[in-house]
Amino acid sequence: MGDTKDNPLPVVMIVGAGLGGLLLAVIFERNGVPYKILERATKLKPLGSHFGFGCNILPVFEQLGLLEDLLRISYPIYSIDMYDTHLKPIGGFSFRRYKRKTGYETIMFPRPELHNILLSRVPPHKILLGKKVMSLLQNKEGVMIRCSDNTSYHGDILIGADGAYSGVRQSLYKAAIRNNELPLCDRDGLNTGHVCIVGTTNPLDPAKYPVVNDNFAHFKRIISEGTPFSWSIVTVPEKRICWMAVVQLSSSEAKNATFMNSEWGPESNAGMIKQIYNFPCPVGGTMGDLIDATPPDLISKVFLEERLFETWTYGRTALIGDAAHKFLPSAGQGAVNAMQDAVIVANCIHDIEEPTYNNIMAALKDYYRQRFPHVKYQMTKSRVLAKLLYGQTWQERMTRRLIFDWVPKSIQTKQFFKDASYRPQIMFLPQVENRGTVAVLPQKPSKKYQREQTLQDTPASEDQ
Repeated sequence: MGDTKDNPLPVVMIVGAGLGGLLLAVIFERNGVPYKILERATKLKPLGSHFGFGCNILPVFEQLGLLEDLLRISYPIYSIDMYDTHLKPIGGFSFRRYKRKTGYETIMFPRPELHNILLSRVPPHKILLGKKVMSLLQNKEGVMIRCSDNTSYHGDILIGADGAYSGVRQSLYKAAIRNNELPLCDRDGLNTGHVCIVGTTNPLDPAKYPVVNDNFAHFKRIISEGTPFSWSIVTVPEKRICWMAVVQLSSSEAKNATFMNSEWGPESNAGMIKQIYNFPCPVGGTMGDLIDATPPDLISKVFLEERLFETWTYGRTALIGDAAHKFLPSAGQGAVNAMQDAVIVANCIHDIEEPTYNNIMAALKDYYRQRFPHVKYQMTKSRVLAKLLYGQTWQERMTRRLIFDWVPKSIQTKQFFKDASYRPQIMFLPQVENRGTVAVLPQKPSKKYQREQTLQDTPASEDQ
């Protein structure tokens, strides 16, 4: 653990090798914070479909020298086009003015390839696999976790980046309950309303799918009129298509879903594949054609839960990403907010002068204060967009029609640009300038970094 005299850097244990945990590790590689990642999977096999990033997180990739790598696996996107089952347009969103306003294109890419980029920047010996957290113990001396393989690990700080069904959160909350320090609002589980199946095809024949020849992303979404399904496709580099289908659960189905796991293997996909196989594909053929062009082991089915927990920190432990706040994928905010969490918690850890118990607790509480209001706002926005993109109830259909038919595009655009003002950066690295016209919200500076820069800029005194 950290030596407060010779090495004033806390030892950090990161539980979870998802996007948030990996980005935090990449940041620690830049400032020398000692860490290890403990991942419950015995093999890292990134799954998922498309992701979209914009100015809210791309400056961080630029700071880390990863932006060019990300752009190589991405296409810019200029619109989201929505249709009914007969492929009649019913609305959408435009991103055509984004680069001038924000300095960045909005880009689309396959999630597994982003995971691989981050993974390639983390030394393999710092990732320990097969480490499912069973319990944790923390006090003024440090924090210890025990894993299902009977191993234990010690550190100064524990970061739970282990997803919606976080073992760290469960252990943390048990300790808080024993001390009567967990609010009632955090004692309920996740809210489940949808099931989603996703995949990314192998390279496709341009003769059958001419859209794969374009060097920008086509994002097309169909909302069924007679079933609880909606589905979408996104074109990505190498002539591939990311696809997704979502089914809205009834109240009774949602209640039963809370007792099941959040993800299944390929053997559980057959039923849902059968349901969507003959659905029309918005770029030609059927969804079954895309499914047949997708490796079966890269198709995954998950529950889409939603939950904002209010207890993110307790003692030496903090939660980031889905462990603290599980978004619906409607606004594309799950990964973005997990990464923003990683940035802010890294900033707060960097500014710890000495890794004492009180200093660590203060830093983690500061992380929560900086992040919670922004996450709460994005959660509300995500909920509204879910109604537009997935909603199948009569009320949700009417809301969708009202937004697309009656709300001026200028108001929609104004809201997008308001969101673009929040883009936290790593405060101990050189800052990326704002190249757009939208003003950026100020960020809490790093006192340690400012002091280090002052010392570097001060000429050394010469002996007389």
